[in-house]
Amino acid sequence: MLIGIDSFVAAGIDPATGQPIGPADRMQQLLEEIALADEVGLDTFGIGEHHRRDFLDAAPAMILAAAAARTKRIHLNSAVTVLSADDPVRVFQNFATLDLLSQGRAALIVGRGSFTEAFPLFGLNLNDYDSLFTEKLDLLLKIRDNATVTWSGRHRAPLKNQGIYPRPLQEKLPIWLGVGGTPESFVRAGTLGLPLMIAIIGGEPHRFRPLVDLYREAGRRAGHPAEQLKVGVHLFGFVGDTTQQAADDFYPGYAKMFATISKERGFPAPTRGQYDATRGPRGAFMIGDPETVAAKLLAVSESLGGLARISIQMTNLLLPHAKMLHAIELLGTRVAPLVREALAVAKA
Repeated sequence: MLIGIDSFVAAGIDPATGQPIGPADRMQQLLEEIALADEVGLDTFGIGEHHRRDFLDAAPAMILAAAAARTKRIHLNSAVTVLSADDPVRVFQNFATLDLLSQGRAALIVGRGSFTEAFPLFGLNLNDYDSLFTEKLDLLLKIRDNATVTWSGRHRAPLKNQGIYPRPLQEKLPIWLGVGGTPESFVRAGTLGLPLMIAIIGGEPHRFRPLVDLYREAGRRAGHPAEQLKVGVHLFGFVGDTTQQAADDFYPGYAKMFATISKERGFPAPTRGQYDATRGPRGAFMIGDPETVAAKLLAVSESLGGLARISIQMTNLLLPHAKMLHAIELLGTRVAPLVREALAVAKA
């Protein structure tokens, strides 16, 4: 099981001064985080895509290319690429280039996104939300599998015997399908034989088991081998020296971020009680000391029938940079070895 980190590159506020962290400074902090994740042995680092004032990840391929130059081993992926609002040709070219720069460490996780700012920004109709994604995913997969493409659809100019370059270093650029909780999305991933990345932002992860089973059954019916039907999860998490410290350090920035999002969407802001419940033994937040987080990661994998990867989302508006670096170090040097050892014993 691969263990890694996802970031939405929150713009950030210095908790000591209450002042915003400059975007250039925040980018340098991010690159330090990715370099440390590589150094301490984590498997993956993903960058999201948002087109909002509070996040700096509008151009994930650019950020990942900078990270490729500072790392040697860690795999670099989007988390997720909002494919509905982009051109599949350019998406493929960007990540094929990233694959060359990183010597074969690039991957795409594509989805429809949970925010809608990209649609008006790029002149798209939100009513075409699903048809845009379906059509563009079809084109992206054709480009991934063929250097020369003939294709036509509703939302993009047709391609006729068109060569699309550069090609990646990997024989087949990995493309995962990022999903929320819609059964149709799980079935689509299984039918296409694509690995599945589930965003679980609350509740209890074991409740996704029927959807995971639906995905695997759809893949089996479509004739895909079981080993091709990989499942990963994206979960909020944070590691500290003690569970209480981790919970207290992560909560202020988490609460501020979700208070803003909840207000926009007409939901009540999360409470500390809800947060503490969700970081409990069965909840979706992987927050605690290394032993607690390792045990929860193993429990989530078991409850979902075995996972190929887990990505911890540690985006936080108010967390001091030094504490983020310490959490990354603990995840790589303490949590990941515990999980790998337990999985190796179980397999033996």
